[in-house]
Amino acid sequence: MVKYVIALLFSVSTLQAQSTVDQQSTIEIGDTYKIGNPENNKYKHINFPRANFIIKRGGIANFNAIPGNLVEITAVKEKADGTTEVKLKRKDGKRFFGSHKVIEADIYAAVNSGELQAK
Repeated sequence: MVKYVIALLFSVSTLQAQSTVDQQSTIEIGDTYKIGNPENNKYKHINFPRANFIIKRGGIANFNAIPGNLVEITAVKEKADGTTEVKLKRKDGKRFFGSHKVIEADIYAAVNSGELQAK
């Protein structure tokens, strides 16, 4: 009887693992998103560079100009902890803060928190 219970639990966990893989495959290179406003004036799931790095590269650290920009996914990377990290570039071809071409974000967490909105 114990063997049947173990076999049942194993098959249920296998089916659960397959359903999470299907969810992650919906992100494709070229998808467009709009950057939204964060809940507490800091972006938690979009990895913008710190202000001192922006200034060192000749940019202006104005985070108020970021919301509303359209961004495009250029690369998708599955991490070992189960998160999906993407690289984003601006749709209009300009640089973020005048200094950075590409930024990284945890796509599912950013969409769930409202930092990224599907276009």
